[in-house]
Amino acid sequence: MRDLDHVKEIDEVLRGLETGRDRIVSDSWRRCVESYGMDPTRPDPAHIVTEAELREHREQSERLIATARSGLQTLFRQVAGQNYVLLLADAQGVCVDFFGDPRFEDELRNAGLYLGSDWTENLAGTCGVGSCIVTGEAITIHQSDHFGLAHTPLSCTAAPIFDTKGELSAVLDISLLRSPSPKTSQNLAMNLVAASARRVEMANIMAMSGREWVLRVSTSPEFLDVDPEAAVALDGSGRIVGMTSGARHALDPDNDDSLIGTRIDEFLEMTVDDLPDLMRGRPPEDRLLRLKDGRGLFGHAIAPQAPRGTSGLARHRPELPGALGSLAGPDPMMLNMLTRAGRLSKTAVPLLITGETGTGKERLARAIHVCGPRSRGFHSLRCAGLRDLEILDDVASGTLFLRGIEDLSPETQDALLTILDRRDDLRVISSTRGDASQLAETLREDLFYRIAGAVLALPPLRHRADFDWLLDRLLRRRMADNPRLSPAARAELKSRSWPGNLRELETALDIAVSLAEGAVIDLTDLPAPPAAPAQEEMPDTDLEAILIACNWNMSQAARRLGVNRSTVLRRVRKAGLTQSE
Repeated sequence: MRDLDHVKEIDEVLRGLETGRDRIVSDSWRRCVESYGMDPTRPDPAHIVTEAELREHREQSERLIATARSGLQTLFRQVAGQNYVLLLADAQGVCVDFFGDPRFEDELRNAGLYLGSDWTENLAGTCGVGSCIVTGEAITIHQSDHFGLAHTPLSCTAAPIFDTKGELSAVLDISLLRSPSPKTSQNLAMNLVAASARRVEMANIMAMSGREWVLRVSTSPEFLDVDPEAAVALDGSGRIVGMTSGARHALDPDNDDSLIGTRIDEFLEMTVDDLPDLMRGRPPEDRLLRLKDGRGLFGHAIAPQAPRGTSGLARHRPELPGALGSLAGPDPMMLNMLTRAGRLSKTAVPLLITGETGTGKERLARAIHVCGPRSRGFHSLRCAGLRDLEILDDVASGTLFLRGIEDLSPETQDALLTILDRRDDLRVISSTRGDASQLAETLREDLFYRIAGAVLALPPLRHRADFDWLLDRLLRRRMADNPRLSPAARAELKSRSWPGNLRELETALDIAVSLAEGAVIDLTDLPAPPAAPAQEEMPDTDLEAILIACNWNMSQAARRLGVNRSTVLRRVRKAGLTQSE
């Protein structure tokens, strides 16, 4: 009977009747039926993405997960005794981090309260994560608030997490498999999840704003230095270049426009020159700020950080949007390329990604897509053997990724041009295993210029200066408990030439993690390198790139090339290569 009452109430809402439900819930129910074509009586199981898709979502959210994890562990310790589950979902609604009681693992997995669950509203119906993504607001979806009958036992409270530019980057959700009936029983959960989301945003702006002033504000001096309500990052001229979501409410509550690019003195009776007076050293109650609308706030200014001993690269590392920030460590060549990719991601310019097999071309394409307009599809096509392109007539607007475009037959090239003429709502990103000049000789001229608006070149793994960073990052994804490589194992991995690039390295680490008996991977756990065909002598440009990646360490370069150190020295002298200052 209860199920029938739930379906009847949804029907009443659709007919415009008032049933006492919150407006956010009623609006979501209408979307479920009118926009998504969902049926509340259908017992849909939890939507779980594949292991490969989960790994991809976690890679793109890696920086966020690292920033949020400490705070989420603290929150979970607070609520674990009440059987709550914590989910951190990315902006696409996929759970990328999870804290729950392992005793209930099977039940949680079946309910979708687990890693890899997809809680987008168009799949799961009215729910905490999905409805939070749509509304951008903190929300409690309690029991029969859920659209689908399969989820009505759950109680889910979710809060959005925004990046420093004001874009939604994640949702923090705290859920119960079963809970007391009154919705008010989740008021404490709402307070906890909103406070935790605010602290994640605060940690993120502090991590991302090393070169700018950060002004943190609070309505209470007692909490100013320990738990402020909002923060903005300011450049040298006093313009806001980053913010937490609470900053708009704190500084300009009557305006919905973004604060990014505005000057702080438009809101406060102060300038950037007054910030040093707001640093620690004065009592919090003496750091009073006057707003132009007559209100008062307490402020704490944190000066730009330039740690002694950091390299020029670390001090001047560009802030990369979204998933692009997780693709490279301290490697100037990669960071320059990713900076260009970030600027191009907001445009419709067709992109050509070049690079050897296994260098991560599709991963880069997906990261660029994620940084672009939201709610657009990503359609990947492998060009080898491709004949039928009619499928593209029906795909949603978004990004079309053409993998290995050099493999297109002449007939398929003709068909592709025809499709692109019809579908100007598809942003084309192509990849090739060669370079752009080689591709120009393979494709018909009009198609080449159609797809190669800008070229992004991915370096091979042997040329990358962030190899140690990559190793540690890939290990953290495979081993949860403080993974380590022995010095001998690390040296061996750094000495290999990696013709299969990142794909080969990831396979080697998968094998090593499976064989290792503890938390330390040793030399004996590593698989032997696959036999490679004999190669011609490396060109001087490739030799110089490897030397740069090895910081001109001749011994390390020799190990990576598989030759004697004397051979490297001889070739360096013969080519006239010198280390630049």
